[in-house]
Amino acid sequence: MIQTGLIQNVHDDLLTDVSYDFYGLHFATCSLDQKIKIWSLDESTGIWSVEDEWKAHDAAISKVSWAHPEFGTILASASFDRTVKIWEQMTYTAAAELQPNTSSATQQASGGSSSRWSERAALVDARGTVRAVEFAPHHFGLKLATISTDNHLRIYECLEQSSLATWQLSEEVDVTSLPVASRPSSHSVAFGTPTHTNATLDGASASLVAQALQQSQGSLQGRGGLGNREADGGWCISWCKERYWGEVIAAGSGTSGTIKIVQISPSRRPTTLLTLDPSPTGKLLAEGNTAGAVPGESDAPTPYAVTTVAWAPSCGRSYHLIATGSRDGHVRIWKVKPAEENDMEDDSGGSKWTASVAADFDNHRSAVGRVEWNITGTVLSSAGNDGRVRLWKASIGGVWRSAGSIGVEQTEDEDASMDENAAAAD
Repeated sequence: MIQTGLIQNVHDDLLTDVSYDFYGLHFATCSLDQKIKIWSLDESTGIWSVEDEWKAHDAAISKVSWAHPEFGTILASASFDRTVKIWEQMTYTAAAELQPNTSSATQQASGGSSSRWSERAALVDARGTVRAVEFAPHHFGLKLATISTDNHLRIYECLEQSSLATWQLSEEVDVTSLPVASRPSSHSVAFGTPTHTNATLDGASASLVAQALQQSQGSLQGRGGLGNREADGGWCISWCKERYWGEVIAAGSGTSGTIKIVQISPSRRPTTLLTLDPSPTGKLLAEGNTAGAVPGESDAPTPYAVTTVAWAPSCGRSYHLIATGSRDGHVRIWKVKPAEENDMEDDSGGSKWTASVAADFDNHRSAVGRVEWNITGTVLSSAGNDGRVRLWKASIGGVWRSAGSIGVEQTEDEDASMDENAAAAD
């Protein structure tokens, strides 16, 4: 049985992101109301309450991300005002010692008391709205990645961890034109998945944030199909959690409907290790490999933007699991295999990674806004515009199935269906 709780009136406008801290005892929320709220759990009662609240940006906030606690209590926020801001939690004593004319002056909470969160830095390099921000795994140091609607992936590194004031832009690259690490003569495509469904969608609806963008942009002439407006795109990132493979990140941008696995290296420019492409003609082609393309085929379906990606913790597996969610309502789980030791580097100096689709679900039947793994990478959750959070779990035979769903409003029939699905998954 899945136990749920409901927090009413979290923000004054649409909620855009929720992010738990390392210990799961706090979470941060952000919204179109330009505010960030920090919630804390009372372990004795199980009740969540607002600990801090402040206006963080001059436009809607798209994402928030916590740094590893070894660096302190640090939060990053990305916004439609084209900035990323770094926030640090302060003690009341430290807050009182701040000079009122410094950039780190404390924000005022809604209740009139001083917030314990201070702005330490603002990153203003983006030339478009910043859609995603995520701190790197702690073994790589205090770094974070961002992606914005200018299609640029940016990697920042903190040079002064004591003050958090100086951040260096170490990498800046256009995801759509990333070079390829290798061009293998053959590639592995395995799309035989028992979880694939063929139900048709009534229409993939844009997210509420996207609808707000569409209204603000007004009518555009000559749309000519999906993808001519920023609201149709998707920009998302997720770091590889395993240290062995170095700094690797999954990134999606625009309306291509693909995810690129990008290798970040201090000795050379970022390169694409692999492109995850679910399209019928390109199922999984490494960038630049056209062996699977069908000559003269021009009526291929228009790809839907990937709006969210999550790289699962490895937990000893010999392969990686990457989950994606798209505007077409599909949740896909990719099984990614790094290069073998004897094939680690080819003649061009790149490694050969392969992948296959392990599961493909369209139960949401509307745009998917978020996918996220549990701490062991064994259970996937997805949230869609159908107003439900759905759980997915692999059986003993490795077949991914529904493990239940959660909605704000549930009928008795839905509750029974959820229990049956959870029992079947076990």
